[in-house]
Amino acid sequence: MEILRTEHLTKIYGEKENQVVAISDINLSIKKGEFVAIVGSSGSGKSTLLHILGGVDRPTSGSVFIEDEDIYRLNDDKLAIFRRRQVGLIYQFFNLIPVLNVKENITLPTQLDGKTPDAELLRELTETLGLGKRLRHLPNELSGGQQQRVAIGRALMNRPAIILADEPTGNLDSKASKEIIELLKLFNRKYMQTIIMITHDLEIAKQADRVLTIEDGKIVSDRRDNAEKNDIWIKKSQHDILNKENQDDIFDKRNQHDILDRKGRES
Repeated sequence: MEILRTEHLTKIYGEKENQVVAISDINLSIKKGEFVAIVGSSGSGKSTLLHILGGVDRPTSGSVFIEDEDIYRLNDDKLAIFRRRQVGLIYQFFNLIPVLNVKENITLPTQLDGKTPDAELLRELTETLGLGKRLRHLPNELSGGQQQRVAIGRALMNRPAIILADEPTGNLDSKASKEIIELLKLFNRKYMQTIIMITHDLEIAKQADRVLTIEDGKIVSDRRDNAEKNDIWIKKSQHDILNKENQDDIFDKRNQHDILDRKGRES
């Protein structure tokens, strides 16, 4: 099922001889549950495209449809509400509110919408993100990787139609980067969450189901040959979980056997 579509999307900055065409006549369709990476050199137009897809920057011409809603037919106030409810944003520099703790940052979009946060979803997200014991910590008490985990939780809290990630690993070391990508892949599969990610790292891009390459404001390549590899990753993750559970069962049985054996000798 299609969740996002663009039609003849164009963005031009400046006027007359100072015009710069950031993106030009882009037609794009993304299905629900896809994990899409967008790559390209600096100045290729990938960040501009991401911002327009998310309702952050209006196009010069063309349309963006999210769940069949033509978002740029909305006025600014309605667009802001739509963006808050239907678009989760993850930035390179986290963009957390420094005076709010982890729980308050994650639930901020829900609070701004005048709703009571879903306690069960909050618990599930924070446990999966490894933040369950840090809910009262402020951002400056967290590592970079932990701050990005909070940003992911915030992006997911409203169950958005799409998540847009702008260089989510750009400010992290290699270990934290790998962990963040694994988490994005996990939420993509677990919730069928559509994710569109910009990255300059081709190895990270290869983790996505689909890789779009942009040059001079146009999509010049659209590759989907990563889906099979990610299916293998899912099966491997499931196998690892089952294997760990089996190892735990064996460990428990050995402990029980040792206890019974010791009691037998003592009697």
